[in-house]
Parts: sequence; C-alpha cells; structure tokens
Amino acid sequence: MSEVPQSPLPTPSERPEADVVLYDGKCGICSAGVAKLPWWDCQRHLAYLSLHDSQVAERWPDIPLDRLLEEMCIIDQQGKRYWGAYAMRYLTRRLRRLWWAAPLLYFPGSMILWKPLYRWVARNRYRLSGTECETGACEIHR
Repeated sequence: MSEVPQSPLPTPSERPEADVVLYDGKCGICSAGVAKLPWWDCQRHLAYLSLHDSQVAERWPDIPLDRLLEEMCIIDQQGKRYWGAYAMRYLTRRLRRLWWAAPLLYFPGSMILWKPLYRWVARNRYRLSGTECETGACEIHR
C-alpha cells in the first residue's frame, strides 16, 4: 500500500495517549465525517489514521483490511476495538460534546436499528457521496 498524504488530523504519533480512529480516507463521506470529529473532541482524546496508511498494517497486523473496508474502528488505549455502530456509540461516551447522543445509542435494544443502518450507509458510502472517485477505491464497493 502506498502512503497517504498527511492530513491535518492529529496522528497517533502526535497524540500517543489518544484512542485511534481508523477510517476510509479515500471515502468522501468517511473523510468528511472524521474531519468534523476534532471539534467534538475538545479534550483531544482522538488520533486518526486512514485504513490506507501503511502504519495501520504495521501497528495492527491482525486487523483484516476487508473488515476495515466495511466498518470504521476505534482502538482505545487498552487495545479494545470498537467497530461500526459500536464505535459511534463509544464516541458519545468518550467525547464530552456528544453526550446528548448517548441515550439514542445506549437505549436498550437500539443497536437492533443502529447496526443495520450503519452497515447500509457503509456499504453505500461511495454511491451516497455523489462524487466520482479519482483513486478507483469506489469500485471496490459498487
């Protein structure tokens, strides 16, 4: 895999004490969503890596690329992994400015709705972004 250009988002080397958000940096929807997280992360709890960055395979060789292409992943400081809708739910607990969304994601039984909704958006993210993909990554999911 080739190196992804540096983004303005803080990396794990810049924030070694932070949880790491692994996301699809070639996806417009994913990149736009992740670009908004630093505002919500006023306490600087998060660092970011695109799944296409070679550091991902070096740091976490046991994480299958296929799964990362299906769901975002957050790895906390203890090494616990939160995938997809569970990652979104984790963020409502971890980021002070997202506390208001926690009841929606922690309501008993609500993951029955959130998991398939997250998977549908993730599967259709390239089509939903409405932009042509210059890198060819979009064809993976179409």
